[in-house]
Amino acid sequence: MIFLSQLLGAPVEDPQGARVAKIVDVIVELAQVSQPGPIFPRALIAEGQANQRWAITPDAVEWRDGILRLRRPIEQFPLHPAEKSPQEISLAEDVLDKQVIDIARKKAVRVNDVCFSDNWQLLGIDNSTLGLVRRLAPNWLLGAKNRPTSTNLIPWEQIELIGVQRQTEAEAQTPQPAPSRPQSGHLAEMHPADIAEIVHQLTPGQGAQLIERLDDETAADAMEEIDTERQRQILENIQPERAADILEAMGPDEAADLLSQLSEERAKELLRLMKREESEDVQELLEYEADTAGGLMTTDYVALNQTKNVAQALESIRFNIQEHDIRVVYVYCVADETQDERSLLGMVSIWDLLVAPPTQSLQELMETDLVTVQPDTDARTVAQIMAKYNLLAVPVVSKDNNILEGVVTVDDALDVLLPADKRRKPTRMY
Repeated sequence: MIFLSQLLGAPVEDPQGARVAKIVDVIVELAQVSQPGPIFPRALIAEGQANQRWAITPDAVEWRDGILRLRRPIEQFPLHPAEKSPQEISLAEDVLDKQVIDIARKKAVRVNDVCFSDNWQLLGIDNSTLGLVRRLAPNWLLGAKNRPTSTNLIPWEQIELIGVQRQTEAEAQTPQPAPSRPQSGHLAEMHPADIAEIVHQLTPGQGAQLIERLDDETAADAMEEIDTERQRQILENIQPERAADILEAMGPDEAADLLSQLSEERAKELLRLMKREESEDVQELLEYEADTAGGLMTTDYVALNQTKNVAQALESIRFNIQEHDIRVVYVYCVADETQDERSLLGMVSIWDLLVAPPTQSLQELMETDLVTVQPDTDARTVAQIMAKYNLLAVPVVSKDNNILEGVVTVDDALDVLLPADKRRKPTRMY
């Protein structure tokens, strides 16, 4: 095996054995990293006098006893610019000594070395202490027999780079919807709670880079698992357009909670970038104090005319889940669902809908003796009411005319009861 630590600084000799340069980097194509299958370096970067650099293909060298012997004169290799192309990964700058994600162990690890096979295939990274010692101790002290085998390595296909935009040259040249939504296969398959735990292991800047790698929905789910202070740091470190996309994918109550932690200038900027409907929902919630029912509630609920039947109600629930990711346990019955101000008449649980005849009207099923709270009700009181009546959600209505303003769900109510240092938005319970 060949290690990056051995390559960096290794002398390069011409075919006659004269020293002409030294290795300063190993370059991998960004597009190749994004594809399944074995990965081989595009070039070894050799630096000669006057900082002149050449891109040497691995098949044009022979590696022996810590020296690279060229098979043809170095002048026949193309020159390599000092500035790295956005379509390539520098193993010396982008990977070595950086943190990457070990997908199998669901944690961030430091790269102490990078390993290649004898035919230059990129095998993986070494984050062991020996990987660090190898860079500090001379080769004769370590001895060839003490070099770790591939079983000590984290395979390359098992890691996810942080802060490297995996985009092919063709994709970079093709106009993308604004803003572009990056995708990451490994990360998208991880549970949001695992992503959040990894984010907490990183610096705020690295955490922001990781969140930017995710699609909007995955990023939103992960953000809801992250503590408030780190959420704020992430939103301050990512592009405003990207931050607005993530806020749109979050529930309006979660988005409002997060925006309330930002500076007034930053919050207004993100609200302007959000779609109008989502922005208006969030702005309405921002008007309430955080420790009240209004501050806890969400405007993601299903309100239907009491004249609709069970089949129509179930279809509406299905639509809201599929199109808006709004998951409810209660349907709220009103006189006219098309009005902005809707007086609450009753409530039907999803369990009652599942067992009722499809043609039965909501008016016949709905419960009218409702437990409700008002927007200025203290948050702890809301939680106590929900616990007392064993509710998974409680409607928030205006004091004077019983207008439905929003709904407080059980996950937000439970969060109020936790000590301040233990609060984190839990996975929703329905």
